[in-house]
Amino acid sequence: MSDSVSPAPPTLVVGAGGFLGRAVSRATSDTGADVVAAAVPWSDPDAAVAALVDAVRSVRRAEVAWRILWCAGTGVVATGADVFAAEQDILARVLAATVDDPAAPGSLFFASSAGAVYAGCHGAPFSEDTEPAPLAPYGRAKLVVEQQFRDWATTTGTRLLIGRISNLYGPGANLGKAQGLVSQLALAHLEGRPSSIYVPMSTTRDYLYIDDAAAMVLDALDLVDTHAPGTVTTKILASGQPATIAEVVATVQAALGEPIDVRDGADPSATFQGSDLRFRSTVLPAVDDRTFLPFEAGVARTVDSLRAAHRV
Repeated sequence: MSDSVSPAPPTLVVGAGGFLGRAVSRATSDTGADVVAAAVPWSDPDAAVAALVDAVRSVRRAEVAWRILWCAGTGVVATGADVFAAEQDILARVLAATVDDPAAPGSLFFASSAGAVYAGCHGAPFSEDTEPAPLAPYGRAKLVVEQQFRDWATTTGTRLLIGRISNLYGPGANLGKAQGLVSQLALAHLEGRPSSIYVPMSTTRDYLYIDDAAAMVLDALDLVDTHAPGTVTTKILASGQPATIAEVVATVQAALGEPIDVRDGADPSATFQGSDLRFRSTVLPAVDDRTFLPFEAGVARTVDSLRAAHRV
């Protein structure tokens, strides 16, 4: 879909060191775009704001179209509301500092979470017409940030793409976060640890391979670039490949070639988990007209990557 003869716009990736950020940075570089990765000292709010304002201004200029891909976010489902409040404050200060800057029309992508914002919904599969019903501070925070970007975009005439992304998996996931079932199951086995599952084995998620996700983001942005300035588009990015936890365990075992030790566990964050998070996007349908990496193949690649890293 990315076959335009127009020069690739300068692109800022916020969160370029994270799972999705690295993938979209690679995919963007492959298009020939000039990619800027923001180095942000998140633990120092004032320094973080200054770094982000400088990074935004480095690509958002008056003489040329531009892109910003905001893939940053440190929280997970179990994270407390105070962490998200601090992130929202940083963002609010960055947006306030840049809202009046003279700039050519550009496009902004924000990586939101489909699983978080639709966690309390019923009647899957869910689409963009489904009213969000978050269960945890994580999901509520995503909706707040979506609105922060929406307000800034409509004020500045920026084309905004809010990507509500299903469960990402693949090589390179942040193993320090308490998320990413495929990687966590394989890692625990390789380290000789049991895996604890806190929700029913029938719990269902849509699994999206990381490179497929990055390609979808860029293809969706190509379409959004043709929209009128100030247009806001919300799209669910999902593979349509749902799997239960029991199926995930079986697929990881097959990739490892041996049984894994899975045990029932208990954790307060289990109450924040939706039981069936299948999705069917109806927005920008051309983006979904693609061949996704089969789940079995993606799990095998993930396991092979973890196994190679574990040998080092």
